[in-house]
Amino acid sequence: MAFVGYRLVRTRIILILLGWALLASGCGSSAASSGGGRTRVVAAFYPLAYAAEQIGGRNVSVENLTPAGAEPHDLELSPRSVADVQSADLVLLLGHGFQKQVESAAGHGKHVLLLLDTPGLDRFPNGDPHVWLDPERYELIARRIGAALHRPAATKAFMRKLAVLDREYARGLAHCERRGIITSHQAFAYLAQRYHLSQVAITGLTPESEATPQDLQHVIDVARRTRATTVFFERLVSPRLADTVAREAGAKTAVLDPIEGLTKSRQARGENYFTLMRENLAALRRGLGCH
Repeated sequence: MAFVGYRLVRTRIILILLGWALLASGCGSSAASSGGGRTRVVAAFYPLAYAAEQIGGRNVSVENLTPAGAEPHDLELSPRSVADVQSADLVLLLGHGFQKQVESAAGHGKHVLLLLDTPGLDRFPNGDPHVWLDPERYELIARRIGAALHRPAATKAFMRKLAVLDREYARGLAHCERRGIITSHQAFAYLAQRYHLSQVAITGLTPESEATPQDLQHVIDVARRTRATTVFFERLVSPRLADTVAREAGAKTAVLDPIEGLTKSRQARGENYFTLMRENLAALRRGLGCH
């Protein structure tokens, strides 16, 4: 009986050790599945969530922390969202102070990707986070997400689509009467640099930045001097300031979307990063007199 008892104890010890080993192996990967065979990804806002969905496919479940139609700059996490961040297999955020609550909840584990730290991204020193508006920089982010999800073929397919988009922009903006864009929000510096445009913005890096009367007058003067025909504004914030500048400069207004998020109605219509980027290209071509 003593021998049988010894064997039972030894078997239990072996099973416990095997369980520890399996647990350790699951924690060792930055995107290990937490169950059900799908990797739980939490993304801070739309462009990161979209890349994860497109690359991960059926292998992932993706939660976008920023509600549809909301401004990601203003994101405040609920206790449930904090718990979701802390229990995710992979957390995608920009970092460097953009959405500080998400950074605080995520911590600094191996499963957290700070995507503004992606090698080769060549960020602007002013802290502009809108890197996804340059398809080439978005490719770098996609490659890093794909590496974390272990999806090389899907990553290459997504990057090929971005390369096609990049070529469309380069051709579409090659021959324009004007090369300056006037925007309501300083969100398009990466896009402007990529395609040899210049940007004059009414407000700063966040849409809630206050424009002084002097700021407004400066933008109106630039619009008049450059004979701008269009002042661009975005969907998720009030167009009031853009309307003012356009009225004073004798210009019209048009949407130029920073693609920080989508409303539910636009999601229901099947719109996505690529459709919105092509809408932006069409708006730029009209506003800049491209041919």
